[in-house]
Amino acid sequence: MKNDLRSDCPIAASLDVIGDRWTLVVLRDLLLMQKVAFSEIGVQEGIATNILMNRLERLTEAGIIECYAHPTDGRRRIYLPTQRGIELIPVLVDLVVWGTDHTAAQGVRKIAKAIKQDREGMIKNIEAKAAASRAANMPKA
Repeated sequence: MKNDLRSDCPIAASLDVIGDRWTLVVLRDLLLMQKVAFSEIGVQEGIATNILMNRLERLTEAGIIECYAHPTDGRRRIYLPTQRGIELIPVLVDLVVWGTDHTAAQGVRKIAKAIKQDREGMIKNIEAKAAASRAANMPKA
């Protein structure tokens, strides 16, 4: 990943990596929903394929995800979170709660309520699922 920060502020530096319009949606699909195929990621939001490819390339360059050939079709690609990516799960979980509490988006109200009741347990559960998905989809050497 490039080290040309526009600011020494950790928030600004983080936003340089994950702060655009679509990157957090891509991360939601990869980390919270364990979607791995290009054709699955961003479908719910209708992300244009060129934008999706750009975000996946940027996340790969940042070491947040890795790209591999699809195990059954080498022409296709799958995207798997790295440990660095999995460490973003608490950020996404907190955004789910904040968005449910402070915006009109209510699509995951039950999940937000469960997070509020046991944030740490939910995070551990999601992290375990993301790690299991990575292991299950990792190409065999």
